[in-house]
Amino acid sequence: MPNFYYIVNLNKTKTLKLHILKETNPGETRVGIIPKSIGKLKKLGFDVSIVKGAGSAASFLDESYQTEGVTLSGSNADSIAQADVLIKINPPTEDEIAAMKSDQILICQLFHRLQDELIKKLAAKNVSALSLDAMPRISRAQSMDVLSSQSNLSGYKAVITGANHLGMIFPMLMTAAGTITPAKVLIFGVGVAGLQAIATAKRLGAVVEATDVRAETKEQTESLGAKFISVENEGVKTEGGYAKEVTAEYLAKQKEAVNKSLFQADLVITTALVQGAKAPILISEDQIKNMKQGAVIVDMAVSKGGNTALSKADEIVEVNGVKIVGVSNFPAQLPTNASQLLSRNIDTFLAHLVSEGKFNWNLEDEITSGTLITHKGEILMQ
Repeated sequence: MPNFYYIVNLNKTKTLKLHILKETNPGETRVGIIPKSIGKLKKLGFDVSIVKGAGSAASFLDESYQTEGVTLSGSNADSIAQADVLIKINPPTEDEIAAMKSDQILICQLFHRLQDELIKKLAAKNVSALSLDAMPRISRAQSMDVLSSQSNLSGYKAVITGANHLGMIFPMLMTAAGTITPAKVLIFGVGVAGLQAIATAKRLGAVVEATDVRAETKEQTESLGAKFISVENEGVKTEGGYAKEVTAEYLAKQKEAVNKSLFQADLVITTALVQGAKAPILISEDQIKNMKQGAVIVDMAVSKGGNTALSKADEIVEVNGVKIVGVSNFPAQLPTNASQLLSRNIDTFLAHLVSEGKFNWNLEDEITSGTLITHKGEILMQ
């Protein structure tokens, strides 16, 4: 009789089930992964599923995912029950954490320094949680940096939002009835959002000034054609690409330096954030009361407390003829582009973490160690 040989591949790993959850935060319209990224995820070894309707608010319909071989899940709870890897944009809810299983991998924004209880619960569940907002500001992580990609869009949208609330146009206009002078725009914070705000306001024809606690941003500001307002002989050090918290004395000096421009500005955009801390108050109530009638402030830091003393999240506050517009989620107002950029950030991050269908928990790697918040029941980042 012939001999039969059975060859078994003992090294074969199971296919990891990656599920894309539907965002549940009020007003959230983005999705973490778009159809264009699915092919890349499949090559990495993932079997991909998405909750029905998760991409529809961003104009990515269920059918477009199915065309790429993605299966549909009925709800976030169903996905959590089946998944090895969970993809979200915003932090998980209490119910979502309660439904998670040991050894699951969660990738989302966690804002871990402001979410102590949430992080403890993820560790107790033995979930390996990677925080997108903790991505180190290094050159090889730029393509994975969700804060930068989303801030870029936010800076653009903040200027457009301010323009919608102003009772005037941005550019100088010479007409037979006389000349309209250009609008004056002042921007606090010259990070990614601030630079895009400067560029957008300049393209629309405004006269733009900007200020930042980091002296090195002066050159970037001036390269875009804006005037930089600095505090004489002062500067603040940065850590990991972020400004450190500044002293009350420094903020007082900055206030004095910018008051003339602030009181003449038609539109003010504030973008100042400190990693892992409440946003600094840059504009006091007294300063607002001294601003010109019809001026508009767009506070981009309102989700972290706000840069003005009177800002309210997702509300318009009017004081002495000055409008303060607080928008907590600008990228959600541009969901198609925001989701495209997020998806590229996340699929590139996954390509960094995964090889041959398995996650490599290389804690010697700066990107992995910088984003891995909980792992094997422990909290790795405080």
